[in-house]
Amino acid sequence: MIVLSDKEIRSLLPMSEAIEIVEKAMIAVSEGAANLPLRSAIDVGAPNKMGVMPGALMPGNGRIDACFGVKLVSLFPGNPDAGYSSHQGAVVLFEPEHGSAVAMMNAGLLTAIRTAAASAVATRALARPDCATLAMIGAGEQAEQHLEAMLRVRPTLRELRVAGRRREKAEAFAAHAAEHYPALAVRVFDDVRSAVEGADLVCTVTSSAEPVLMGEWIAPGTHLNVVGASIPSKREIDEETVVRSKLYVDYRPSTFAQAGEVIGAIESGRIGREHVRAEIGEVLAGNAAGRTAKDEITLYRSLGVAAQDLACASHCLREAKARGLGIEASLD
Repeated sequence: MIVLSDKEIRSLLPMSEAIEIVEKAMIAVSEGAANLPLRSAIDVGAPNKMGVMPGALMPGNGRIDACFGVKLVSLFPGNPDAGYSSHQGAVVLFEPEHGSAVAMMNAGLLTAIRTAAASAVATRALARPDCATLAMIGAGEQAEQHLEAMLRVRPTLRELRVAGRRREKAEAFAAHAAEHYPALAVRVFDDVRSAVEGADLVCTVTSSAEPVLMGEWIAPGTHLNVVGASIPSKREIDEETVVRSKLYVDYRPSTFAQAGEVIGAIESGRIGREHVRAEIGEVLAGNAAGRTAKDEITLYRSLGVAAQDLACASHCLREAKARGLGIEASLD
C-alpha cells in the first residue's frame, strides 16, 4: 500500500487535471458505470459527523480506471477557526483484480479539490460563456478552491464579490484573492443579497443550516453552484431558488435522498421529480440539454459522489508511482 499525505495530494492533483478527471467520472456515473451506495453519516458529538462513502468505478467503462474504495471523512464545522480543514479523513483505494488495498491518502484536500472541480465542470457546461462577475458566498477552504476552479473555466471573470458570515474572514479571503489574481476587482459585502445582485455566477460554499440565498434575489441568466449543504437537514438556498431554476444534479438518487431544499420543494408540491432536468454527466455526454436560453437561471446542486473521490484518488496513485512519491507500507 502507498500512503499519500496532504502535501503530496497538492502536487499530484492540480485543479486543471482534476476538472478533466471529474468530468470523465460524472459521464461514467450517468452511463451506469459506477456503483454508488448512498453516503451514510453518523453523529459523533453535535455538530460533528462522520461520513462513509463507498463506491466502485466498474471495469470496461472506457473512460476512467476501474477501482473501488471508500472515503471515511469526519465533518467538524468548527475546525477552520482552529486552523484545520472542516473535512478530515482518508480515502482507501482497492484494485479490481484481487481486491487488495493499494493506497490510502488524505481526504481533506482531495475532497476540497474534487468538489470545486465538479462545480467547474458544471459551470463549463451550463454557465453563460461571457460571465464577468462571480459572487462567492462563504470564505473558507471551499471558497479558495472554487475561485481557482471558476477562473479555470471562465477566464472572462473580472469581478469577485465575497460575502461571509464573519466580515474579518471574508476580508482575509478577499485579500488573498486580490494578491493571487490581480486582474480581478475584489469587493466584500456585508449581506448576500447585495453580493449576488446582477452576478453572472454564484457559488454557495457555506456550512449554513438555513438558507442564505433567496430565489427573488437572483438575476435572469445566472448560473448557481450550490455546494455546502450535504445532509437533508441543511440547506443553503430556499425553495424559490429551486423553483425558478433549471435544475441539474450530480446523481439523482442522492439528490432525492439528501438535498434538503429539493426534497422540501417536492414535499410542498411546488415541483415534481421531473424538475431535475438532467444529471450533469448526461449533459456532458450529449444526452441531455444544457442551457437553452441566455436568461435561464441554471442551478447545479452538488452533493458529491464517491466516483469523484475514486477517480481523483486513482489518478493520484498512478502519478505517485510514476514520480516515486508516497510511503510504501506492507499489509502482510
